[in-house]
Amino acid sequence: MTNIHPDADYKAFLLQGRFMIQRSTSSGRHVFYPRVISPGTGADDLQWVEACGRGSVYSTTVIRGRNQEDSYNVALIDLEEGPRMMSRVEGVEPQEVYIGMPVKSRIAGIDTDEPCVVFDPA
Repeated sequence: MTNIHPDADYKAFLLQGRFMIQRSTSSGRHVFYPRVISPGTGADDLQWVEACGRGSVYSTTVIRGRNQEDSYNVALIDLEEGPRMMSRVEGVEPQEVYIGMPVKSRIAGIDTDEPCVVFDPA
C-alpha cells in the first residue's frame, strides 16, 4: 500500500538523525521532496534510502536583515544522488557561499519539533 504521507516519514527520519531520500526501484532515480509516486513515470515504487549527504551549491542568495548578523543565505543544493533541494549553508558568512561550493549535510534542530537539513562547506 502506498503511504499517502511521505512528508511525515521524512520528518520522522530527521528526528532520528537520518537524512533519507526516496529512490524509484524501477527507474533507479532518486527523488526529493518526498512524494507518493515517482515524477515522470507515475510509478508507486519509491523506497527510502540514506542520502550520502554530499552535494554542491547550484544557486545562492543572501537575505539581508536589519543588522549584518541577521543576514543568512538560501541555497539550492544539488545532492550527489541527483535531486536538488533548498536549504542553507552554515559555518561561513552568507556572502561567502558560492556556486559550485562542495557541501556536506547535517541535521539541525533535531532537539525541536522542526528538524531540517542544512549544509556546511565540505
